[in-house]
Amino acid sequence: MTIKHNTDVLVIGWGLSGLVAATEALASGAAVTLIDQESRPNLGGQAWWSFGGLFFVDSPEQRRMGIHDSIDLARQDWDATAAFDREEDAWPRRWASAYLDFAAGEKRAWLRSKGVSFFPVVGWAERGGYTAMGPGNSVPRFHVTWGTGPGVVAPFQAAVESAEAEGRLTILARHRVTSLTASNGVVTGASGVVLTPSESERGVETSRDPIDDFEIGAQATIVSTGGIGGNHELVRKQWPARLGTPPVSLLTGVPAYVDGSMYAIAETAGARLINGDRMWHYVEGIKNWNPIWPGHGIRILPGPSSLWLDATGKRLPVPLFPGFDTLGTLEHLRASGHDHSWFVLSQRIIEKEFTLSGSEQNPDLTGKDVRLLLRSRLGPGAAGPVQAFLDHGEDFVVRHNLDALIDGMRALPGGEALDPQRVRAELVARDREIENDFTKDAQIAMLRSARAYRGDKLIRTASPHRILDPAAGPLIAVKLHVITRKSLGGIETDLSSRALGPDGTVVPGLYAAGEASGFGGGGLHGYRALEGTFLGGCLFSGRVAGRAAGAAI
Repeated sequence: MTIKHNTDVLVIGWGLSGLVAATEALASGAAVTLIDQESRPNLGGQAWWSFGGLFFVDSPEQRRMGIHDSIDLARQDWDATAAFDREEDAWPRRWASAYLDFAAGEKRAWLRSKGVSFFPVVGWAERGGYTAMGPGNSVPRFHVTWGTGPGVVAPFQAAVESAEAEGRLTILARHRVTSLTASNGVVTGASGVVLTPSESERGVETSRDPIDDFEIGAQATIVSTGGIGGNHELVRKQWPARLGTPPVSLLTGVPAYVDGSMYAIAETAGARLINGDRMWHYVEGIKNWNPIWPGHGIRILPGPSSLWLDATGKRLPVPLFPGFDTLGTLEHLRASGHDHSWFVLSQRIIEKEFTLSGSEQNPDLTGKDVRLLLRSRLGPGAAGPVQAFLDHGEDFVVRHNLDALIDGMRALPGGEALDPQRVRAELVARDREIENDFTKDAQIAMLRSARAYRGDKLIRTASPHRILDPAAGPLIAVKLHVITRKSLGGIETDLSSRALGPDGTVVPGLYAAGEASGFGGGGLHGYRALEGTFLGGCLFSGRVAGRAAGAAI
């Protein structure tokens, strides 16, 4: 039996961009249907699991921290980081420019009007370390939402649930789209299968067993189903040659439902997919000792002090320090012939500098618990979630002397590649450079520069010290893996989020938002991201898509 529905605006995918799109379409007076292949506890999608970082330009938080930012500086950083160089970058360039205006303009006030607030210390992600015209953020711009990812999702989730209670919006869980329907070249909705009900908790992998068919007719259809990070087959298929060979072993930084299935469906309906070879995966992944989805990895958000070694024990080159250049580090490590690398650090560094990405790994910020925040961020000892990995994580080695540490590293899978003499030489040489306030070691110079920023000195950068100093111990080594995360390409769209076909004309009735659209235009980040721009891209493209679809009714 085929279950049939009709609506004004159909939103496929209830992650952040889908929730925003639905909210904006509702504001235009449209009737909205919101569907997703997952169970209702997953409302909010991948964004719910995020750290909640948002990119702003010249914000009050930046100014209070003594940061001098401007739209011109941000545009300089974005252009250098994106490195647009293709004919397909025409719309992504326009989207990038529009997004920067949004980030420097109404974005913060718009979110504040919805009750979203921000942690006062601005983080400095993707620091670059090249010249002024190289990639990276010249200044700190990473604003953590008070409440992390759930705090960003909350006002939009509340809006759609309120509209659902009023009968203006329908939410259909466990509805998996298998095709977009069309009439005379106009997309008129979607069809697919209703999956078996699931009582699984948020993020847990669910079945794909069908029990019914469905059809939904709509005047406007918005695809907001995310990227491919949960689908390793697609990640490897689209892996670009410029990044070397894909890793044999990958951790998964997103739930299994981030499977990229809607890309081919949208393409069949006439949409053009561009920049699929641009992707954003991290090299600081660790195996989750308490996994929620298959292959669940957690990314370390490191401060800049840890010594980064490849699998053989050789230190990574300038400026591939922790937190400086994600894609450059990935490219370098893929050329090493090994799937893993190492952080070597002291207890003093881990207490000050280690933060783990994810709402569930930051209970103080997620729970808006000031007392816990002061204790975990400013008090003695590692934060609770970090300590849990020290106690239970299979990638962590903790020892009281260097020989024992190296033995522990070599005992882990792949550890036989490690050269003990090289590890010792790298650590001893690095520590000698600490003796003076000046140095030829670029990483140590950057540490001292970072501490000139109040935010780093307060909670993110340890005072420079010898890693081998027993008073700073014990010694810690962390085995790092590549962890999948974001797709930077996607469905090409114009500045109204309308999907475009191979000939550049609009596909009538079809819109795209969020990661499915490369966060706008089919790839507004270009090759690299400045961080804090993924949730922001979902907010911006979802808002544009919802308003445009609502206006078209």
